[in-house]
Amino acid sequence: MTNPYLNKAIPSPAYVCNESLLKRNLELMQRVQDESGAQIILALKGFSMWSTFPLIRKYLVGCTASSVWEARLAEEKFGREVHAYAPGYKPEEMEVLLPIVQHISFNSLNQWQRYREQTMASGVSAGLRVNPEHQEAETELYDPSAPGSRLGVRVAELENADLTGIEGFHVHNLCECDSFALERTLNAVESKFCRYLHQLKWLNLGGGHLMTRAGYDVDHLIKQLKRLRETYDLQVILEPGSAVAWQTGPLVAEVVDIVENDGQIAILDISATAHMPDVLEMPYRPTITGADKPGVLAHTYKLGGNSCLAGDVIGLYSFSEPLQPGSRIIFEDMMHYTMVKTSFFNGVEHPSIGILRESGEFDLIRKFSYEDFRDRLS
Repeated sequence: MTNPYLNKAIPSPAYVCNESLLKRNLELMQRVQDESGAQIILALKGFSMWSTFPLIRKYLVGCTASSVWEARLAEEKFGREVHAYAPGYKPEEMEVLLPIVQHISFNSLNQWQRYREQTMASGVSAGLRVNPEHQEAETELYDPSAPGSRLGVRVAELENADLTGIEGFHVHNLCECDSFALERTLNAVESKFCRYLHQLKWLNLGGGHLMTRAGYDVDHLIKQLKRLRETYDLQVILEPGSAVAWQTGPLVAEVVDIVENDGQIAILDISATAHMPDVLEMPYRPTITGADKPGVLAHTYKLGGNSCLAGDVIGLYSFSEPLQPGSRIIFEDMMHYTMVKTSFFNGVEHPSIGILRESGEFDLIRKFSYEDFRDRLS
């Protein structure tokens, strides 16, 4: 079967969202909502490709925003519920947020006390982010419960605190985790915050619930959510970013040149630092369709980006056929936490954005120009 991403109608470089795969993920999330009674909202920090919102809003009840601009995007392009959380809000940001959000969570008691009267007067449901002091994330960069974390209020800080007006707690400590990590987290939350839970209307369990990954125990997840909702009479909310767009499309790239230096190096028309920065930050090794580890297949190459950064290197891969200028490289699973982090570093061409429709047709949504680069700064 021909790889659909080799279609020459798809430009290079380009991020391509596969509509059928996105729909498959959303249908699974609909099942979780139906059977658990929980609500699932889209975390824009992980996936904010708003050309897909007409499909997503058929399944999910809204979006969660980490900033004023994300909240505005949710309100303008998604059109359902908007929830907000940020480590800190400025007064002028609250003026924009309160008219367009339904839920807002504060990171500290200081922030809540500063904006309590304003928030309560607005009718927005207020929450407080709490830190369960329980670690599950494997990568330090993504661990909100690490010692010394700036994110969330610890249980000791709540002693004698006036929580009048707080209707929910927000908990987030997972990162691409399974349902058993959630179960352990809930044990920590209940052991520390149980006496508050019965007083709340909702509990937001944040993101990191990778329910669309193969092998994830969806039935176990549903059981945990249903028990929590029934025990405390709470509205339970999940806000996954990765799970919505998990395995829904690649970054398509091409070889520009082959150079020699202690082996063959393929220069691509994309950049790790500009177009998939987690490759360098986490770091991690992306999967390439038809490629393997170095030395496994006949031809091994170091793949390098097209910026001037010396370390703009993706890694060593082997291929069954030799690469040459024009050869297509398909980096799999590049929809979540990738497009949202791109930059115009070095002025290198930003990948286009498109959708592979269920019909098999490719729809080019956005092609970036010099003017996009120019107008980003002044």
